[in-house]
Amino acid sequence: MARRVTIVGPAHPLRGGGMATFNERLAYAFQEAGDEVEIVTFSLQYPSFLFPGKSQYTSEPAPAGLRIKVMINSVNPLSWWRTGRYIARQKPEIVIFRYWLPFMGPALGTIARLIRKNKYSRIIAITDNVVPHEKRPGDVPFTKYFLGACDGFVTMSRAVQEDLKKFEPLKPSAYLPHPLYDNFGAAESKKVACTTLNLDPTYNYLLFFGFIRAYKGLDLLLQAMADPQLQALPNLKLIIAGEFYEDASPYLEQIKQLKLEDKLILRTDFIPNAEVRHYFCAADLVVQPYKHATQSGVTQVAYHFDKPMIVTNVGGLSELVPHGEVGYVVAPQPEAIAGAILQFYTSNQAGQFSYNISKYKLRFSWSRFVESLRVLEERLV
Repeated sequence: MARRVTIVGPAHPLRGGGMATFNERLAYAFQEAGDEVEIVTFSLQYPSFLFPGKSQYTSEPAPAGLRIKVMINSVNPLSWWRTGRYIARQKPEIVIFRYWLPFMGPALGTIARLIRKNKYSRIIAITDNVVPHEKRPGDVPFTKYFLGACDGFVTMSRAVQEDLKKFEPLKPSAYLPHPLYDNFGAAESKKVACTTLNLDPTYNYLLFFGFIRAYKGLDLLLQAMADPQLQALPNLKLIIAGEFYEDASPYLEQIKQLKLEDKLILRTDFIPNAEVRHYFCAADLVVQPYKHATQSGVTQVAYHFDKPMIVTNVGGLSELVPHGEVGYVVAPQPEAIAGAILQFYTSNQAGQFSYNISKYKLRFSWSRFVESLRVLEERLV
């Protein structure tokens, strides 16, 4: 039976990185299931002094065939009231909030409470993080305020599910692995990808992809790249593709001290969706050297393009990357990361990994994710 679904969270015209991409792809999945969908997004997501990147907005065209309403100002309570009243009047059967940062707790919690007044809509939160990566004053009360307004929860890692139980042990929740990011286009050959990016296709390329923040461990990967055994590998380079979301100076100084200038390809502007596939298809191996994490959408982009991965054994990263089958799970230490890179290039496992990925990734479909949301909805009181 078709339902009315409202998704509340980042979407076009916000850049939003993986968050906006996920919400838009989820909306398409609901439409494919026959539901009527609207995304309600932000007119202002962060005040400029809190936003670490260059721009919050994209110049890319709006996704075709989606209804996106720009309403929420994260620091203007009047907009929270207007948004909550608007969604309540629409009376969707289900409202799905994305929650990733306690800063959003007051706005999203107020909107959810206003929606609940219609005594009809059920509210599910997809909680990317419950305990944030960078802790700040107000984290706990803001999170409690938002979670208290929800009927049920989805987590995309077991680690977040455990964090959630500390706040809401009795409400229904479901662990649903992050679906594939299959909206970046079809795979292309390494030669085509490298030519598009002005790279030499005869080189071997590692890929670090996504916004650069301290918890993602780029410094560990740079230390690994200085390992003498990796230095001895011919034609090996690391592509760093993503915008700095903090001061770039320490990284640039580290690169200089380790004498890695000739080993790196720095593409540290925002990577638009249309260019994502070129970076993944140019790479042999995707490296996520995170110091702590919940889950990562980068994993599901790598799966889409059949790319082996190295991930660290923190948070929920290892849940989706079976060690020795589709890549490697290692400690968040430069020596361990370097050892896995060396093993990949000397053990001739690339073909087997890619074959295993092509089979393993079938479980991460968007249709399965939507169906699981429906099962959770039936458990809500």
